[in-house]
Amino acid sequence: MIGIFWLKIFIKLYPVSSKQASFLFREIIMKTIIIIANFCRKFDGTVNGRFLYLAEMFAKGGFRVELITSDFDHGTKKYKDEPVKTYESKIIYIHEPGYVKNISFRRLYSHRCWGMNVREYLESHTVPDYIYCAVPSLTAAREAARFSKSHHVKFFIDVQDLWPEAFGLVIKSRSLRNLLSFPMKLYVDEIYKAADRVIAVSDTYRNRVLAVNKRDKESLSVYLGTDGGVFDQASKKYRLDRKDDEIWLCYVGTLSFSYDIECVLDALRLLKERNFSRVVKFVVIGDGPLKNRFEKCAEDKSVYVEFTGKMSYEKMVGLLCSCDITINPIKKGSAGSIINKVGDYALSGLPVINTQECEEYRDLIEQYKCGINCEVGSVKEIANAIEKLALDKDLRGRMGKRSRELGDERFDRRKTYSAIASLFEN
Repeated sequence: MIGIFWLKIFIKLYPVSSKQASFLFREIIMKTIIIIANFCRKFDGTVNGRFLYLAEMFAKGGFRVELITSDFDHGTKKYKDEPVKTYESKIIYIHEPGYVKNISFRRLYSHRCWGMNVREYLESHTVPDYIYCAVPSLTAAREAARFSKSHHVKFFIDVQDLWPEAFGLVIKSRSLRNLLSFPMKLYVDEIYKAADRVIAVSDTYRNRVLAVNKRDKESLSVYLGTDGGVFDQASKKYRLDRKDDEIWLCYVGTLSFSYDIECVLDALRLLKERNFSRVVKFVVIGDGPLKNRFEKCAEDKSVYVEFTGKMSYEKMVGLLCSCDITINPIKKGSAGSIINKVGDYALSGLPVINTQECEEYRDLIEQYKCGINCEVGSVKEIANAIEKLALDKDLRGRMGKRSRELGDERFDRRKTYSAIASLFEN
């Protein structure tokens, strides 16, 4: 209110054009949000990642927005191209040394360097009204928390994954895992406790934060999701016109340690041994460190699999929606909760076969009756689920319809992200 008062006085004393008045309004009245998110991918004019989507949403809502991210692409392990100039938010690259292996001390060092560089940037610029910070990575989040406290800035965190819990499946050495886990937990808890507002990609993650954060009484769980309109346009453009009589079972995602692709291959082998009457093709969309191993496994078991490699998001959606069944095969002990792929699965309008232990996702499947939960690691249960859905077209249709309802209600960002925006409006 004070800013508006002095702006009116200034314009009365020194008449300005409407363009100049608009500029003054933005500079004096608009509140600033700095979003800190290490793991953003490309800035080529598309808006798919959570934090770029939020940045654009906030900017269109009347905030001045800076999105601070790394100049290093954690997926390709290369440095990013400069962002295009079409965004309403301002994209800021902060340098990071980079690394080759995801599980390495070099990665921890790289994240630490980036976090300290972020702190240096914050200290050298105008203090914002809000900081909205992705967690992980950790050093940047801790430095942002400390900066916010010392400068009286509202500090929001958006929890994307649980560290150190997520390392359970990939660090095989128990002694090394324990060595890293305890100090990292103390580190993470400092970040969680400092947050004025807690947002997370699942109830599971939110509850972990609230176990130590007693400040936020209005925490939110908002699934990653995607823009339902963009999804449907991609499906319409790239969906295949199939003429075959095969059943296509689809997996989308990273080919890495947490994903039990080999169990699915064993289930397909079991169906083959049963002389199952339908031809089942396993469509695997994605890439990762275990791709060659999974390809060799499929060859050894003589099952019908197509590994497509990595695809653009739009083409992935088209192929996904051309399939008949989706599968979410997660290994025992995974700390994942409502992961990226399940939102795309839901919006595809296809039934899902799930082995993930996460009770939150299993409950969604039961609540919406949109798929079949199997015991984690059970080849027989996965084979039976494939068989049941492959033989019953009506069941696939009913479950698929409920799956799309789940997608529309819980994974379409056009609806779900408004809850995050309301935190700033209040």
